[in-house]
Amino acid sequence: MPDWSLTLHASIHEIDPALWDRCAGPDNPFVTHGFLSALEDSGSVGPRTGWLPRHAVLRHGDETVAAVAPLYGKGHSFGEYVFDHAWANAYEEAGGRYYPKFQLAVPFSPVPGPRLLVHPDQPAPDAVAQALGQAIAQACGELGLSSVHATFCLENEQAQLAEDGWLPRLGVQYHWHNRAYGDFEDFLAALSSRKRKSIRRERRDAQNCGLTFHTKQGDAITSADWRAFYRFYQSTVDRKWGSAYLTESFFPRLAERLGDRVVLMTAEHDGAPVAAALNLIGTDTLFGRNWGCTGDWPFLHFELCYYRAIDFAIAQGLSRVEAGAQGEHKIQRGYLPSLTRSAHYIRDPALRDAVADFLEHERLAIHAEIDALSSFSPYRQDN
Repeated sequence: MPDWSLTLHASIHEIDPALWDRCAGPDNPFVTHGFLSALEDSGSVGPRTGWLPRHAVLRHGDETVAAVAPLYGKGHSFGEYVFDHAWANAYEEAGGRYYPKFQLAVPFSPVPGPRLLVHPDQPAPDAVAQALGQAIAQACGELGLSSVHATFCLENEQAQLAEDGWLPRLGVQYHWHNRAYGDFEDFLAALSSRKRKSIRRERRDAQNCGLTFHTKQGDAITSADWRAFYRFYQSTVDRKWGSAYLTESFFPRLAERLGDRVVLMTAEHDGAPVAAALNLIGTDTLFGRNWGCTGDWPFLHFELCYYRAIDFAIAQGLSRVEAGAQGEHKIQRGYLPSLTRSAHYIRDPALRDAVADFLEHERLAIHAEIDALSSFSPYRQDN
């Protein structure tokens, strides 16, 4: 194996976009230079939100870039969707210092995807990914940080990191899978009669409210669309007592940089926008991200975020729809429980042992939850 060197960068713009995207690959839009730079340039990440870019670049001894990683320094645990507040509180009550820490992740995006981004020309990608994880853990120690958290990583990445002592953690999301459906009615035919009728009723009620629906991509999304969408986004944040991490300028920057990979599904009433759902397209997946609305419209959330996403995926020949975090109600609409994964490097042995014990019990509970939730599948037993 060659000698490795790791550098950390305070901006994604310190790394050549074409080089970064060669490492990131085409499958997941959230780890692209365009997505990450839109976060930075819009002020959505930075001192205001406490996500400080420290992007990692791994080089050979000859200075050839072998791999990169989206890495952030953090002094809190907000905007991550994999919760470690209890770990932080317990450690600090015991006299430890949990913050700052490293977050190996995409900010505000509970979307599974690669985190150890290896250049495709590398002959031994698994060894390079492992070297990158080791180098980030070493940097954590040299900087006196408590931990590194690779959230929503891939299964093989979790396994590679676990070989070096990172603690594996599981979570649950709800994903829809395309079983070579020809259209939405073909999908409905795969469901039990009761579930099929329920979905038809929900779609009918949503569509009988005098609403007009549109699906727009890339350049077809206007500045007026984005202004309306940001109002919806803020309204949703306010209702959930959260913080509006994403600034208004993030969304048009995203469309500018990712083009037709950005899909906005909208609803209008009497020509005025009342709701919208933002999606991004990967190689074979539609990723549902943010949504919002004004007014009270029956089943509009299900129509815009779930059913129209299925319509779009079938029409585009995509393999699945990932509709974001949480929501057991998605099961009855064809989105089945799926495991998500993270890996956690914790320097202090005492904290590490306590967290390892917690995660062992949590994993058993997660598997039991998956088994229980799967029994509520709306699909016919012969499917």
